[in-house]
Amino acid sequence: MTIGIIADLVVTGGTIVTPDTEYKAGIAIKDGKILAIGDQDAMPEAKETLDATGLHVLPGAIDVHVHFRDPGYPQKEDFASGTAAAAFGGVTTVFDMPNTLPAISDAKSLAEKHAIAGAKAHVDYGLYAVLGEDSLPNIGALIEGGVIGFKCYMGNTFGRIPSPTTGAMLELFEIVAPTGKRISLHAETNSIMERREARLRAMGRTDPLAHLAARPAVVATEAVARAAILSEWTGARIHILHISSAAELRPLAEAKARGVDITGETCPQYLLLSSDDYEEKCGVIRVNPPVRETENQDPIWQALVDGTIDMIATDHAPHSIEEKTREDIWTVDCGFPGVETQMPLMLTEVARRKASLSDYVRWSAEKPAKCWGLYPTKGALMVGSDADLAIVDTNREWTIDDANIQSTAKISPWHGMKATALPIHTIVRGCFAMKDRTLQDNAKGWGRSVHAIQEMPTPDVRNADQTMAAVTAPRKG
Repeated sequence: MTIGIIADLVVTGGTIVTPDTEYKAGIAIKDGKILAIGDQDAMPEAKETLDATGLHVLPGAIDVHVHFRDPGYPQKEDFASGTAAAAFGGVTTVFDMPNTLPAISDAKSLAEKHAIAGAKAHVDYGLYAVLGEDSLPNIGALIEGGVIGFKCYMGNTFGRIPSPTTGAMLELFEIVAPTGKRISLHAETNSIMERREARLRAMGRTDPLAHLAARPAVVATEAVARAAILSEWTGARIHILHISSAAELRPLAEAKARGVDITGETCPQYLLLSSDDYEEKCGVIRVNPPVRETENQDPIWQALVDGTIDMIATDHAPHSIEEKTREDIWTVDCGFPGVETQMPLMLTEVARRKASLSDYVRWSAEKPAKCWGLYPTKGALMVGSDADLAIVDTNREWTIDDANIQSTAKISPWHGMKATALPIHTIVRGCFAMKDRTLQDNAKGWGRSVHAIQEMPTPDVRNADQTMAAVTAPRKG
């Protein structure tokens, strides 16, 4: 027993899961940090204890891709409901996207969003800023104001944020590269999609599969390859969001083999849903990039297993029932909630595919924390790490019911799906955000921005003498 120290909380009896192993041990927590891990007899006295016998203790998931719609669209979601959903899903840190109203493209809009998030969040968070031609002169101020990274929209999506030209992307990469911040990319080529959509609309196609026809895998493959080339040239760190096709895996793997600092994520929808589901789910399934043909699922799964894809995220993107059930697919809002159901669905899939809980911890916690410079403060169950825990029953059979999820949006393609795992408690920096499947009143406003603890490695800036700033600088003499 640790002499003379009284912990705030000791979790006993659970099976701890790390990226390498599973073992039974207790965890002592004090002042929001993990104080000790070991045999129950070695745990200090505590103000509170939690018996986790029969449950697995995972590092809280880090979802690097959510849309909480706050500010601007509170009828769809806000930071309170979105982070409540995260807590119920065993997610202890979220990165929120900038396509709100206003879009997060300058210091003022960023400060206002920090105030909103800080007052409402049940879990920790990072905020993205838009990387586009409008925000180009504001990059320094945005970093000073506290961003986790930047989001570049190579293709159109909700909010209709303009896609920068390739020339603008190069200049933007040149500016961000020396800062070390990672650029997350909606990697779809806008010109291809808009041309195809216009032709399909002119033909009178309004069925759900028309959305998929407008955005074939080549739009993502071309965009990934192009972004990787710009990253390689400048040294900017990039992250490929929502990988949806097997075709994207080759340019991703080739870029990694060349030494490009590129990471990638996929989402449950691209592993668990396919074009075969469009007839049943209609517009509910509409998302950017689209859910694709079944033959993409196994290659994407294998890419997670072998590390080509680094992590799992959700692209949680809530809309109302009316916005998701329109008959004309072009008028259906793209996206659906997922932050609450990701862990149950993925742990169910892990069991079905005979992967390990350790694999899941690597994809959901360790890799996101390392890629964004938060490890080992986040993403790990280690002494000194933040006490971010998801305590999960991995043998709980239940059925997802949209009516019962925490998100304001009560419609998703997950409705009616069976799961075999369920988070029972979620702890954020030592505080229960969700306990015994009940949201804790004192958790609202507990969440804080993680940008202050971010420590990215020294960037490898390339071709600095050929940047736009360098070649347009006044000549001496």
